[in-house]
Amino acid sequence: MTRARVLLADDHSLVVEGIRKLLDDNVELVGTVGDGMSLVKAVAEKEVDVVLLDISMPLLNGIDAARQIRKISPDTKLIFLTMHADRDYVVEALRIGASGYLLKWSAETELGAAIDTVLRGGIYLTPALPAERADLLSSCCAESTKHPGALSAREREVLQLVVQGRSAKEIGDVLHVSAKTVEFHKYRMMKKLGLHSTIELAKYAVERQLFLSPASKSEPPTH
Repeated sequence: MTRARVLLADDHSLVVEGIRKLLDDNVELVGTVGDGMSLVKAVAEKEVDVVLLDISMPLLNGIDAARQIRKISPDTKLIFLTMHADRDYVVEALRIGASGYLLKWSAETELGAAIDTVLRGGIYLTPALPAERADLLSSCCAESTKHPGALSAREREVLQLVVQGRSAKEIGDVLHVSAKTVEFHKYRMMKKLGLHSTIELAKYAVERQLFLSPASKSEPPTH
């Protein structure tokens, strides 16, 4: 029997080692990555059956990484393995095509079942979530009316790095574009969202918890 190929994305080494030990002999861990951009690149380069990913990751958060993965590898199953039990994140994960959602503290008892379920074509939602399964599944089908949906994938990448306090030059280095291009994306976002400065952009993202990462919980940048 062919083993399922699994890719793990998490920026905490202790979590990676813990999850690695939970994977049974029916799966093959083909790699681990520590940020969302590396995850998208790895999926593009490897044959992957299942991706285990966190929501909070550097450079590109798990939600936006999942959006890109759905485009480049639509058959790959996505299982979010995270600390965030908030209903809105679960609904958004399902809406973009995730097949599973479980909490890190329940991984020891649920990870194997989650992987088996999604490989059979099912959807696995941990019973530990506060919302009812039926409510989550029905809500994910509703069309999102939030402003972030109006932003392009590249604009969301720029915005997450703005939230992390990086300068236009630093963002350009990460995304392999010029600082002038970064400033253009920031201008486009401000125009779309009716904002007037980098500080307002950062506050907009932080207040709406668009990017849950350690850096995004700090004060917005002052430049």
